[in-house]
Amino acid sequence: MSLKLMTLMLCVFGITTGEFVIAGILPDIAHDLVVSIPAAGLLVTAYAIGMIVGGPVMTALTARFARKPLIVALLVIVVVGNLASGLAPVYPVLFVARIVTALVTATFFANAIVIAASTAPEGKQASTVSKLVFGMNLSMMLGAPLGTFIGNNFGWRATFYAISAVCLLGLLLVLRFVPDVGSSTPGTSAVAELRVFGNPSLQLAIVITAVANMGLLIVFTYFAPLLTDLTGFAAGTVPVLLLLYGVGAAVGNFVGGWLSDRALMPSQVGLLGLLALGLVAMWAVSGNIVLTAVMVFLIGAMGFSVIPGMQTRVLNTASAAPTLAIAVNASAYQLAAALAGWLGGRVIDSGLGLKSVYLTSAAVTVLGILLSCYAWLRDRTAARPGAREEAAGAGASSA
Repeated sequence: MSLKLMTLMLCVFGITTGEFVIAGILPDIAHDLVVSIPAAGLLVTAYAIGMIVGGPVMTALTARFARKPLIVALLVIVVVGNLASGLAPVYPVLFVARIVTALVTATFFANAIVIAASTAPEGKQASTVSKLVFGMNLSMMLGAPLGTFIGNNFGWRATFYAISAVCLLGLLLVLRFVPDVGSSTPGTSAVAELRVFGNPSLQLAIVITAVANMGLLIVFTYFAPLLTDLTGFAAGTVPVLLLLYGVGAAVGNFVGGWLSDRALMPSQVGLLGLLALGLVAMWAVSGNIVLTAVMVFLIGAMGFSVIPGMQTRVLNTASAAPTLAIAVNASAYQLAAALAGWLGGRVIDSGLGLKSVYLTSAAVTVLGILLSCYAWLRDRTAARPGAREEAAGAGASSA
C-alpha cells in the first residue's frame, strides 16, 4: 500500500473514530456536564444531521479549490473541532463543536476518495476505495474501543484530545505524501456543480446506496437487543460480537473491492443477494448462539462488501462533479441510517416481535437488489447501440 493511501486511511480512521466513539463515553459526558442521557444522545443526532446537510453544501461551495489545500483546511477544522470538544466547559459548547466537525466530515471523505481513485491504476478504483473504507472499519474495530478505554481511564476529554492528535498526525502526513490534485471543475460555481444531479444514472446510484444499505443498518441499529434478548447472549459479550462484526466488515470490504474491479454491477447484485440470504439465515438461526455468532461475522462481511462498488459507481456516473456526488452519497447513507432506526422501531412496536427485524431487513435488501438489477439493465441497454456500431465498423474494415 502506498504512503499516500496509508495517510488518507489514517485520516479517515481518526475522523470516523470521532464519530463512533461518542456512544462509549456518552454516560461520562452526561455526568460531567450535568445533562441527561437523552440530551447527551442528541450529540449523535446532531453529528448525523451535520453530515447529511453539511456534506453536500460544503462540497458544492468548495468545488473550485484544489483538493490538497482543501483537505488540509478540512483537517485543521477537524483537529480544532475535536480539541474544542475536549475543552468544552458546558454542554452547548460541546454541541456546537460536534456540529462544526460534522459539517466537514463528508466533504473530507469525498475528496479523499476522489484523490485516491483518480490516482489509482486503471481498473483498480474499487479496490483503492476499499482501502480508504478500511480506515472506517478500523475505527469500528479499534478506534471506538480504544477511545472508550481512554475515556473510562483518563476522562472523556482525553478521548477527544487523542482523536485530535491522530488527525493532526494525519494532517502532517498529508502535507508530505499526498499529491497536489487540482479541482476537477476549476472555476465552476456551486450551481454548476449541482447540475450533475440531473443525470438519472447518478440519481439511481445514490438511491441504491440508501436503500441497499438500509437493510443491514436496521439490524445493526438493534444489534444489542437482537443478540441479548432474542438469542440469549450475555450483555458483556456484545462488544466482542461487535468486534467480530468489524473484522467481517474489513474482510468483506477488501473482497468486495477486488470483485467490483472485475465486474462492477454483477458483483453488486450478487453480493446483495448473499446479504439478503444471510439476513434470512440470521432469522432462522437466531435461537442458536454458535450459529448466530458465525452469522454476525458473515453479515459484517457481506454488508461491507458492497460499499466499494457503490462508491465507484457514483464516481463513474458523476465525472463532471465526482466530489459533490460522493458527498451526497455519504449523506444518503446517513439518511438511510436514520430511517433504519425508525423503520426497525415501527416493526418491533407493531407486534411482529424483535425477530421480525431480520426479515424486514432482508426485504429492504431485496428492494436494493431490484434497483441494482434495473441499473445494470440500463447500463447494458445504453451500451448496446455503441457495441453494434463498433461491430459494424469492424465488419466494414474487414470487407
